[in-house]
Amino acid sequence: MSRFRMYPTPAQQAALLEQCGHARYVWNLALEQWSMWTRDKGPTPDFPAQCRQLTAARAACAWLRSGSQTVQQQALRDFDQAIKNFHARTHRRPTWRKTGRHEGFRIVGPQASRIVRLNRKWAKVNVPKVGWVRLRLSRAIPEAKSYRITCDRAGRWNLAFAVIPPPIPAPGTGEIVGVDRGVSVSAALSTGELLSCPGLSRREEDRLKQQQRRLARCRRGSNRHRRVRDAITKLHARAADRRKDRVEKTSTDLARRFDIIRVEDLRIAPMTRRPKPKPDPAQPGAYLHNQRHAKAGLNRGILANGWGALVRRLEHKAPRRVEKVNPAYTSQTCSVCGHSAPENRESQAVFRCVACGHRANADMNAAVNIAAGRAVSARRETSARVSPKREPQLATSA
Repeated sequence: MSRFRMYPTPAQQAALLEQCGHARYVWNLALEQWSMWTRDKGPTPDFPAQCRQLTAARAACAWLRSGSQTVQQQALRDFDQAIKNFHARTHRRPTWRKTGRHEGFRIVGPQASRIVRLNRKWAKVNVPKVGWVRLRLSRAIPEAKSYRITCDRAGRWNLAFAVIPPPIPAPGTGEIVGVDRGVSVSAALSTGELLSCPGLSRREEDRLKQQQRRLARCRRGSNRHRRVRDAITKLHARAADRRKDRVEKTSTDLARRFDIIRVEDLRIAPMTRRPKPKPDPAQPGAYLHNQRHAKAGLNRGILANGWGALVRRLEHKAPRRVEKVNPAYTSQTCSVCGHSAPENRESQAVFRCVACGHRANADMNAAVNIAAGRAVSARRETSARVSPKREPQLATSA
């Protein structure tokens, strides 16, 4: 989607939040109606029936009648599509929308084309029941039949047009690249490039810790609690923006340079799941807290490097050119002789093959294996491939 930053006035922000409240209220009503279904009852109302019920509700409720009917009908349309996606097993079950977390609504039809360009940097859009709202022109305005207005947790308003950009064409050189995703190195390419995802600076991290300590001492619901919480939210939003920018630039660069992009087939959701507490054998009734803290740090590192977002954007920009490789033992297999053993991984960053003596960066060695589509399926040491030009330096057990 083509997204633009909006700059509404305080009065317009209040009107936009009221529209978000209407859309959220209609969504939650439709979800409650769908959740109350039982086997002894008939089918739940479909989208046309819910639209007729919405018309009756608008006639009876002045608060709903003061909002835009387009916004409220599109909330029902979005819920109907969410139900279809859930039954098709492509998305999760629809959930409740909450204030401050799900703020947004959609505009379709002729109302979505009411956009006027002011100059080279600014434009304005006529939002129903709100008026003309200014937006920043960071790119050309696409031709779209609908757009969605959202407000993130940092209080920033965005307008996104429902336009799917065309995929990036392949260069036609036949080159293949392997991408190994890690925590210390966000993405290691088989070409020898090591890419890092920028996060918060040291000064910003210290500021974040200071604000988190202040938040722990604040009384819930107070103005001070709200100000400190907003400051923390803005710091997290800044890190998320940098991560998203790096993912977009990296995915575009890879889609333009290579014909085939091979990545590890990782299940990120189970990898970042909270571990079950394990009892401490030294203290009956106690649990090992250090293990949970270490796993929490690993989860934060995985999510901060945008593993899933990178592959998702690659699949959008380079469809049918992204191949997923079995990740088993790609970090323990030598990219030169093919010998696989746990002893090959000398440290987190150094790889040294015990068979042929090949030494390289561990992430880069794994990226070469991914580019070759090489993965070991057996949980045992594999014998080294003896090259006629290079004899192994160390013998290994069969």
